[in-house]
Amino acid sequence: MTKKTLTFRYAERKDTALILKFIKDLARYEKLENEVVATEALLEEWLFEKNKAEVIFAVSEHREIGFALFFHNFSTFLGRAGIYLEDLYILPEYRGFGYGKEILQKLAAIAVERGCGRLEWWCLDWNRPSIDFYLSLGAEPMNDWTVYRIAGDTLKELAAPEIQPED
Repeated sequence: MTKKTLTFRYAERKDTALILKFIKDLARYEKLENEVVATEALLEEWLFEKNKAEVIFAVSEHREIGFALFFHNFSTFLGRAGIYLEDLYILPEYRGFGYGKEILQKLAAIAVERGCGRLEWWCLDWNRPSIDFYLSLGAEPMNDWTVYRIAGDTLKELAAPEIQPED
């Protein structure tokens, strides 16, 4: 296969099943399949009703060959929004042609057009091919930071108000 021209389009509600497919494909690649609890209904609600994230598709010859799911975060130090890239995935048969770089270039252009100060993402420590790719683009690892997460029952417990018995 030779490299084809890549175009981009924003996802629409009718693309929800395809978005979920890409998420599951990415999870399989990352060996995290068992963590995917997203459903089409949840994605439709959060992406298209609540507008909490956006998806762009990378399209080659009328076929969606990859996707990026992203949303805005905010830097108090910069005093403006940034873009956080949650997921980037390209179908295996389309890897190695520079499409990943084109997707990141598109996201960088969106960030610049929107006046954002940053484009950020996480990468699994074992994913050396992706790490090397990101470094080749000039991305800098944030070595002084550790990601923390509260989720599931722990999140619910933290959110629950403390109830003290009356004396």
